[in-house]
Amino acid sequence: MGKKITIAIDGPAASGKSTTAKILADKLNYIYIDTGAMYRAATLAVLDQQIDVNDEKLVIEGVENSEIELKTGNRTFLNGRDVSHEIRAPRINEVISIISSYPQVRKRMVQLQQAMAKQGGVVMDGRDIGTVVLPNADLKVFMVASLNQRAERRLKELDQRGEKISLDAVKAEIANRDKLDSSRAASPLKKASDARELDTSNLSIEDQVRIIEGWTAEIIN
Repeated sequence: MGKKITIAIDGPAASGKSTTAKILADKLNYIYIDTGAMYRAATLAVLDQQIDVNDEKLVIEGVENSEIELKTGNRTFLNGRDVSHEIRAPRINEVISIISSYPQVRKRMVQLQQAMAKQGGVVMDGRDIGTVVLPNADLKVFMVASLNQRAERRLKELDQRGEKISLDAVKAEIANRDKLDSSRAASPLKKASDARELDTSNLSIEDQVRIIEGWTAEIIN
């Protein structure tokens, strides 16, 4: 493919967007920008500094004083430290929606994300990419899936990392995150008016990638 476009993939927690985005970027030889990892790193920065997550002013200062970088191999760095594994811990999941709800935190992350996407040929996933971060993206995809399916996926992911938690607990955590993400004042989770919806409930990752690859080819050709 000669022309390289900008692809925005949004959706709720555990809808499959990150895994799909990574594979898609690899297949297209695009750059993958993991916005979720950036917010996770920001959350870790706040927790590491032992800041009260409900103190908006201190949270903003903590995030703005931290250096967040994405490097090849899907690695995330916080102040020069590789935190790729640490940001996936349950303690991050418990408070990330609070941290990411603060407008100034989101503003800082959006600035970093837009700078990364300037050159084109990128796949970026998150919750407000098509609506806020890349409103002029060439292709916008909004991925959805049933709560049960998403909870089972997250449970499997946690189990593979050796973290034991019940399905009901995972389901409650995802449902709560959906509520927080959709109701926050700053950049809430919502489908862009020109996004293509993809229900992944009964699709494999390979199917998801194939479908979006087809949509990309339509645009390029």
